[in-house]
Amino acid sequence: MFRRLPEIETALNAAGQTVSFTIDGRPASARAGDSVTAALLANGVTACRTTAVSGAARGPYCMMGVCYDCLVTIDGTGNRQGCQVRVAPGMAVETQNGKREVER
Repeated sequence: MFRRLPEIETALNAAGQTVSFTIDGRPASARAGDSVTAALLANGVTACRTTAVSGAARGPYCMMGVCYDCLVTIDGTGNRQGCQVRVAPGMAVETQNGKREVER
């Protein structure tokens, strides 16, 4: 499972380099510089979305933008790859259920 290196976590907590944001409306915090996906994993969220056909839970796989299993809604915009976006203060992250409609 996802776990941070203890010596790095201790040093960053001492420096106060944390970011507050929300996950599905719940308050959460992350390390400054984390991707949204890393922040989700650090907060115990292992499924970013469900599939449109079967409803199966999907979680991050490659963490580098190739697999698209980390799609989330960020600040109201769906289908964002969480591994490609850094978490920002006040950001609202929502897990996705099924497919999202493309805005025209």
